[in-house]
Amino acid sequence: MRYSPESLKAFVEAAASGSFSAAARRLGKSQSTISIAIANLETDIGCPLFDRSGRQPQLNEAGRQVLVQVEAILAASEQLDALAQRLAANIEPLLSLVMTDIYSVVFHGEVMASFAERFPHTELRCGPAEGADVIDMIQKGQVHMGILAAQSQYPADVATARLPDNAQFSLYVHRDHPLARLTSPRRQDLENERQLLIRTYAPGSQPSHGQVWSAPDYLTLMEFAERGFGWAELPRALVQRFGKQLQELSVSGYPRGVEIDVAWSRRTALGPAGQWLLEQLQVRRAPQPNPKRKT
Repeated sequence: MRYSPESLKAFVEAAASGSFSAAARRLGKSQSTISIAIANLETDIGCPLFDRSGRQPQLNEAGRQVLVQVEAILAASEQLDALAQRLAANIEPLLSLVMTDIYSVVFHGEVMASFAERFPHTELRCGPAEGADVIDMIQKGQVHMGILAAQSQYPADVATARLPDNAQFSLYVHRDHPLARLTSPRRQDLENERQLLIRTYAPGSQPSHGQVWSAPDYLTLMEFAERGFGWAELPRALVQRFGKQLQELSVSGYPRGVEIDVAWSRRTALGPAGQWLLEQLQVRRAPQPNPKRKT
């Protein structure tokens, strides 16, 4: 291939992270290595791909056009790696998966039964994680796959696919909480009470202001709400299954829908078991919870 894979990966990571130094950290390389790789790609292409006049390099028009093609090349390379894994039947001994509480409540029993039959010698290791923690664990190589609430953007080294399932969220409090006595709580009413929210462990989390308690998972938030410690935005399916003492608040904008993604690393191809599970997750729809509002 005329263009080296290292140059293509360096270019995509630099475009996503907004700096050569950040790309170097993500790829575990020195900044000079990234700069040289991108310079070599620009030489091969025949024109600059970044505007270097500012403090940080910015993609120019040529760079934006090239980025589309490079991402397609890398995606095709991932597909080829996956095919090679399947053809070699190099079935992995362990497949690790973390998933949001949004999805774990309705995780497909039939998919798991088929997995157990098809890959009897592969250990399936599952655990809970939310948002940025899922991405962080994938990037660090701690897990092979993650299921999470859809994010607005992902790092360049994390591949994603949208699942056919989605989640409904509403606001909840203990049925004896002061907010439960209000017919339609206003935003000010909520601000006057303690909020219970998701706060992940991954680097970059911003500190909260006001009356806030946080936890890294929805089950803990629901436990806090059930003890009357405050109000929380929770998945309706989770509450309908476990939240016996909670009341749903009638607040403008709720219930709201949340899309769900599956994510994996672009750096390491999934093995046959991982590829099979990825395909099954994208075609199966989880059973939908009872849409009636819990009071």
